[in-house]
Amino acid sequence: MAAKLLDLKRVLGAADSKDYDFYDNLSPDDKKAFSAYLTLRWMASVGGNADLQSYYLLATNEQVNKHFWDVSKHPKLCWLSIAAASPGVGKQYHQWIAMKKKGSNSKLRKEVASHFPAMKEDEIDMVLTINTEEEIAAWLLEHGMENKEVKALL
Repeated sequence: MAAKLLDLKRVLGAADSKDYDFYDNLSPDDKKAFSAYLTLRWMASVGGNADLQSYYLLATNEQVNKHFWDVSKHPKLCWLSIAAASPGVGKQYHQWIAMKKKGSNSKLRKEVASHFPAMKEDEIDMVLTINTEEEIAAWLLEHGMENKEVKALL
């Protein structure tokens, strides 16, 4: 049987309105269904103007995400942190922030990693992000790859 989750609109609405008593007022079953992690992920992103988006992202990161795993076993404390992150300007449209996809273009990642075995994953990400496909292709060609092999990677 799938685990029960609280209505997300209800949870985020309470967070947006800075309802610090929301968690205390939940039934025991609803307290078990409360997911601070999911609420954190949804809370960090809102639609609307850039200033409000920036505020939600920065405040959620600073007040909730920064030490989340240290306090994650205390759902009431997590809730209080979530409610504190809201600017209290009314209900907002929250958007899901997808997890970063690992292994995007995994063949290219493996090729770069084979040339730089001491590189960490985030360093490989940086190389692939700051260089254009043309620059990476030229580099691979300089290091002995055939043109058709480079095209297959990109």
